[in-house]
Amino acid sequence: MLEVNKIEVAYDEVIAVQEASFRVEEGEAVSIVGSNGAGKTTILKTIAGLLHPRRGEIRFMGARIDIEPAHAVVTRGISLVPEGRGLFGKLTVERNLYLGAYTVRSAKEIATVLELVYELYPVLKERHKQRADTLSGGEQQMLAIGRGLMSKPKLLMLDEPSLGLAPTLVTSLFEHIHDIKERGTTILLVEQNVREALELADRGYVLQTGKIVGEGTGEDLLGSESVKKAYLGL
Repeated sequence: MLEVNKIEVAYDEVIAVQEASFRVEEGEAVSIVGSNGAGKTTILKTIAGLLHPRRGEIRFMGARIDIEPAHAVVTRGISLVPEGRGLFGKLTVERNLYLGAYTVRSAKEIATVLELVYELYPVLKERHKQRADTLSGGEQQMLAIGRGLMSKPKLLMLDEPSLGLAPTLVTSLFEHIHDIKERGTTILLVEQNVREALELADRGYVLQTGKIVGEGTGEDLLGSESVKKAYLGL
């Protein structure tokens, strides 16, 4: 579904990602793990069209997308739930969700997807008229993911979704991400919570200072001595 081939991404002249290559197959959950500042967010922003690589290319469903603007990437079926959620705090829960569906032309389709989001997160339906900035941190993350689903993505990209959440909420969050995958949406996850991310993943990649330094099944990476030492404190 997604092929990232030897991309190099820089901010001015500072290289953030070097020669990074990986793939995501349809129906998979793939996790990219690494420490803060490794370049994980940069990779997602580049796939989403918010940044463009200096070298290399990105293909989605066979079509090259690294030269396209962000709105065109969304239309192709890629949705990014950004780090920090990026909600419109003064707008209602429902209004935030509708904004996620701006590429969907059919009102009937929007209503159908909205009900699916409410089925996944019943608390959002209960609070649909409430302002987004009055929700708890966990509820705001639910809203951010729900908004990402409103465009009916083929590929949902999640950037540090567990950031700032209490441990009990983190467990629930990853259960919901697994449910989304089981419903047929392919997942690309960037996450500092290495154990949870790799337990969820069919496959994973380890990113270090902008380079992919390891790859394998989630299970294999969890068993890797280098991953245990560097990220799991074992």
